[in-house]
Amino acid sequence: MSDDVLMQGNEAIVEGALRAGARFFAGYPITPSSEIAQAAANRLPAMDGVYLQMEDELASMAAIVGASLAGVKSFTATSGPGFSLMQENLGMAMMSEVPCVVVNVQRSGPSTGLATKPAQADVMQARWGTHGDHSAIVLVPASVAECLTLTVRAFNLAEAFRQPVILLTDAVVGHMREGLDLEAFDGLEVITRRAPTVSPEAFRVAAHDEDGIPSPLPPFGSDYIYHANSSMHDERGYPASDPQVAGSMIRRLHDKIENAVSTLTDYTYIGPDRPDVLLLSYGATTRAALQLVVDHTERRPAIGSLQLRTLWPFPDDVIRRFTSGMPVVVPEMNLGQVVREVRRVVGPHYPLYSLTKSNGLPIAPGEIEDYLTGVIA
Repeated sequence: MSDDVLMQGNEAIVEGALRAGARFFAGYPITPSSEIAQAAANRLPAMDGVYLQMEDELASMAAIVGASLAGVKSFTATSGPGFSLMQENLGMAMMSEVPCVVVNVQRSGPSTGLATKPAQADVMQARWGTHGDHSAIVLVPASVAECLTLTVRAFNLAEAFRQPVILLTDAVVGHMREGLDLEAFDGLEVITRRAPTVSPEAFRVAAHDEDGIPSPLPPFGSDYIYHANSSMHDERGYPASDPQVAGSMIRRLHDKIENAVSTLTDYTYIGPDRPDVLLLSYGATTRAALQLVVDHTERRPAIGSLQLRTLWPFPDDVIRRFTSGMPVVVPEMNLGQVVREVRRVVGPHYPLYSLTKSNGLPIAPGEIEDYLTGVIA
């Protein structure tokens, strides 16, 4: 018998977190992510987990870092203003290389903006919001099912690369409801936190292999004693101001992600082998793009849809593979953040078009179709 449920995107994120083994949530309610906190509060205690409503988002981010250092998979959820407040402690987690998951359900801004309306304007903040040279892993779902599966993947990548991972969704995807057969997700791979393979005496918290990924993180309170240091540090975690140590550390934080782009990249193409026009989308706008693919199956222009689920590190090779002369349109609920990255990849003379909307309303299929009239003409 199937286990069919009508589930909201935000609820599916919690379902995915629990399936991934998360047992700690700390957060502060903020529209449109509050259902994540509510679902976590309802479900975690029954699974021997902990839910904490913190006094603000700064404390929320600090709490999940502390819980992860104690050996528990942890996550938080917020929206734009709260995500801004989390940046300092997110940077601390990047520097200390502490695995955790941060969910940002985007809404219209700046500042308080339109608190209940959708946007996709935090793309660059997700990559560049914290200071310093490091790379980010940012995943973007476009359906309720992907909210579940990409949350599991976010936890897996956090463990595999020992760093925070950002799940960047939006108010449309977070609040929509779709039917899910939960049994269909029972086989999802889950990466558990590994134990160190060396003795406590030999353990070095930032020791790493050739891929730049450091040793597994043992829990505080165990026989493994180490420094979780947000300042520049050596392999032992001790502060180090030596230029050679600093240069090596910063390069490693960057390269351990950028050198794994092919592993991290997640995308789907739907459409004809040679479309007349390619729609490159992510998150909620993917749904409008896919509707046009369906509508144009038997008529012109032939439309292809390339959905990016990994925004950072940016999948340059995938963009090159799918752009071969036909016009490319990038619809976004912002003033053109991802299209700038695409332009960087395809060059200044490629037929690339930006369809933007930043008024608190989602992009509808008809708006894309009307825009295509000018592109194809």
